[in-house]
Amino acid sequence: MAACEGVTPRAVTTGRVPVVGMVGAGQLARMTHRAAIDLGLTLRVLADAPDDSAARVTPDVVVGNYRDLADLRRFAAGCDVVTFDHEHVPPEHLAVLAGEGVVLRPGPAALRHAQDKRALRETCDELKLPAPQWVPVGSAGDVARLGYPVVCKAVRGGYDGRGVWVVHSPGEVERLLATGTALLAEELVPLRRELSAVVARSPAGQAAAYPVVETVQSDGICVEVLAPAPGLGEERASAAQELALRVAAELDVVGILAVELFETVSGELLVNEFAMRPHNSGHWTIEGADTSQFEQHLRAVLDLPLGSPRMPARWVAVANVLGGADPDVFARLPEVLARDPGVKVHLYGKHVRPGRKIGHVTAAGDALGEVRTRASAAAACLRGPG
Repeated sequence: MAACEGVTPRAVTTGRVPVVGMVGAGQLARMTHRAAIDLGLTLRVLADAPDDSAARVTPDVVVGNYRDLADLRRFAAGCDVVTFDHEHVPPEHLAVLAGEGVVLRPGPAALRHAQDKRALRETCDELKLPAPQWVPVGSAGDVARLGYPVVCKAVRGGYDGRGVWVVHSPGEVERLLATGTALLAEELVPLRRELSAVVARSPAGQAAAYPVVETVQSDGICVEVLAPAPGLGEERASAAQELALRVAAELDVVGILAVELFETVSGELLVNEFAMRPHNSGHWTIEGADTSQFEQHLRAVLDLPLGSPRMPARWVAVANVLGGADPDVFARLPEVLARDPGVKVHLYGKHVRPGRKIGHVTAAGDALGEVRTRASAAAACLRGPG
């Protein structure tokens, strides 16, 4: 299939350099700021605190609470378009902002599917997208037809494995319900691996699809990304891209959309979740594609022509850097750079805690095993002991 398709879009024009507002100031906003610099744009971020990852490097910072409508209004004033570093803004606030004329990309109707897992599953059913069997959970009896073990998920919230539980008995379901958490249950699929199909779409309908990647998880956290997904045939890879492009069009997603997929042991591809923002599975594109996902997201939300998602290298591997016992990551950086001058290190300027995602390392080359080893070794060195 063609990597880029669609019509020539019209850019947002205001007679001045556009201001893109990004709600949230984590590492995604930080890396988006880097792309904004290259395009000559202003990126304004709504930060929880002045020392948030993006707030440390971005000059246009508004400190406020994304759960507070007044703070959101104050932040959006003067922005040509508002987009998101995370999906946690209350949907009722998004509806008010949209009603007041704030340009939100993606819009509230699309973003709902990244905020509410029940809405996601209902839409998968309506669109006949391949997905695990599921049921809403009001009592342990609702789970009976799926059988045990089963996966219970919090309908809202959850990230990096939080809000997801593999349960083995009705008693475990009841204990989760007793916390007041709204739940749904999904069948525990026979999983071979997890994949991600990242695409971009503009308001004019232009679309671009990146190569499908494999994401490697440990304790619910993505620790490694391999691009393209090893051993994924051309037909199946195209099917995953087409699925993601269809979702983007059907839901009117504007910006980056990551469709997280399960590949079962029988080779079936099932929808896991959606993310409507730059995504961890797309970090490889900074060095590994003609256009990074961060630049692509900015192009899309401003209705600029999209860039090429082509991979110049045969293989790209990303290893996430997790915090260890020793917080002095920078002290270990010289060793990493001296050992392998070809790796690219991205540190997010975040406070180090054991297990926290604080950066990533990228390696590219002609041999998968080699680039995978190089990225993992560099990330392990940066983590240090513990």
